[in-house]
Amino acid sequence: MHLRPSNILLAGASGLTGEHLLDRLLNEPTINRVLAPSRKPLAPHPHLENPVGDPAVFLPQLSGKVDVAFCCLGTTIKIAGSEAAFRAVDHDMVVAFAKRALEMGARHLVVISAIGADPKSSVFYNRVKGEMEQSLRAQGWPQLTIARPSILIGDRLEPRLAEQIAGPLSKLIPGKYQGIEACHLARALWRLALEEQEGTRVIESDELRKLGK
Repeated sequence: MHLRPSNILLAGASGLTGEHLLDRLLNEPTINRVLAPSRKPLAPHPHLENPVGDPAVFLPQLSGKVDVAFCCLGTTIKIAGSEAAFRAVDHDMVVAFAKRALEMGARHLVVISAIGADPKSSVFYNRVKGEMEQSLRAQGWPQLTIARPSILIGDRLEPRLAEQIAGPLSKLIPGKYQGIEACHLARALWRLALEEQEGTRVIESDELRKLGK
């Protein structure tokens, strides 16, 4: 079953995937409003509302009807500065955003996690992603879609060295570990948002690539 959401809440619109997703959303004729809070101003658009500032301040102030929420938030330990700062973004901020989206009436959350996410993982990054997924499941979403992409390929404003090195090589890896273009991931997220079903669905990177082409 497919639906046509018209009111969207988007976190992470200034990131690699978020930029592609925002562009797609603003060019969808059925969408009336995209509410995309960010730390820095986004390019203006008639259908875009862009609260700017500290998420801790503006999250409680977000208002209006929401059909679907997308969460493209994510950082690295190097950029964040510490494991604690990384967890504050990739777990705490994601969970807080999702909670507010649910309060605003969103029935479907589409969130970017990562390949290998596992709350019991010995790898800190994967463990945090797994704990984030666990926390979102506990919120009781009518529909929760968890996307687990492999290495993202695309041009960032602030390049990540690991992605620059591993990205091109990852195209040679078969299966779900093969890298995925950020524009393809964004297209897959939108297509997933149009599917209506109850409960939680986890989409691995190989399926995301197929959906995004």
